Amino acid sequence: MKRIVILGGGESGAGAAVLAKKQGFDVFLSDLSEIKAEYKTLLNENEIAWEEKQHTEELILNADEVIKSPGIPDKAPLIKKLHALGTSVISEIEFAGRYTNAKMICITGSNGKTTTTMLVYHILKQAGLNVGLAGNVGQSLALQVATEHFDYYVVELSSFQLDGMNEFKADIAILLNITPDHLDRYEYNFQNYVNSKFRITQNQTADDAFIFWENDPVIKAELAKRNIQSAMYPFAIERTEKTKAFIENDELIIQTLKTLFTMPASELALQGMHNTYNSMAAGLAASIVNVRKESIRDSLQDFQGVEHRLEYVATVKNIRFINDSKATNVNSCWYALQSMKTPVVLILGGTDKGNDYSEIEELVRGKVTGLIFMGLDNKALHTFFDGKIENIKDVQSMEDAVNEAYKMASVGETVLLSPCCASFDLFKNYEDRGKQFKNCVRNL
Repeated sequence: MKRIVILGGGESGAGAAVLAKKQGFDVFLSDLSEIKAEYKTLLNENEIAWEEKQHTEELILNADEVIKSPGIPDKAPLIKKLHALGTSVISEIEFAGRYTNAKMICITGSNGKTTTTMLVYHILKQAGLNVGLAGNVGQSLALQVATEHFDYYVVELSSFQLDGMNEFKADIAILLNITPDHLDRYEYNFQNYVNSKFRITQNQTADDAFIFWENDPVIKAELAKRNIQSAMYPFAIERTEKTKAFIENDELIIQTLKTLFTMPASELALQGMHNTYNSMAAGLAASIVNVRKESIRDSLQDFQGVEHRLEYVATVKNIRFINDSKATNVNSCWYALQSMKTPVVLILGGTDKGNDYSEIEELVRGKVTGLIFMGLDNKALHTFFDGKIENIKDVQSMEDAVNEAYKMASVGETVLLSPCCASFDLFKNYEDRGKQFKNCVRNL
């Protein structure tokens, strides 16, 4: 009997274990950290052997195949040992894809992928399609393949997930943009990260679709080097002869072989330039799977945004508070600042992944009246911003960050939490950071 070992007992790991068990494999799950109670229950109910707070090598290195959590880097000693043995190490998504014939609509990009994923899912679900939501959002794809029967899956994929995918194919691949991120995981070589993102197009044939932002300089340069087989669906604000979604006379226009779809851009639920791109990508995907135009239009008009992504929290004494905790890289913060209509007090900081802040320098100089640095180590932020902005305060907690920002902001200004960094120095994750921000604002 083939032995499958799963490393990591979170959402993707536990789901993969259930599917592997259902497929009749000898399954063992190992997690270096403590496994959450809900996942222990799931593993026990399915009679799956597991361990936590350790990796017992003799139980792992005898695997025929290993499914690893996206959070475990390839340079981890245990992964290196598995590679040296020639053991196949794959992602949960790759594994799940073997056991379903559902159509896969997959979304990646440095920014906007969660919003676009949720938007595609919303359109398809409202249209009555039998659809599941998976990947970085929703439930584990493997668990759904084991327990549900969906015709479509909308899957958000990070570069880490794409790295562990070899045979998996996206029927519709969406690549929103590529900017430097997670370079600590890619030997600080941007091309390695770009290659990861482009894995979303691997195995595609002429029957599949590739939706991408036409004016992204990195995507443009890459397309010139690659021979992608799938049908191309570029989107942009201004059309060229190839553009399939664009804006003309304030109308959003989507042109595919089968449809011509139009609606006033002002009626899109998600406003701001980057959200227009997200809406275009989602509208194209929905058109390709033949969702009715009226249905697409309704869904693009009534979509509620994603928590922790440019989420309006409250207005206190005419000062607006916006939670953009999901902005874990500089480019996300650039989008947030670009969409602000008032002067801003900006809260930055956390675990710096080798950030280059010059990308937001012009917007900070033009829009930001004060900076709050929230982190255990703010050296990189001070090195870049000292002398460029007069008002700078260091804080060590969310409560202090909100209180200082409130004091610093003038009437009519916006306090924006858009940290540019990962959250692991002071918080469990970006959700925890965003929730604390919202609670502190409500306590003002």
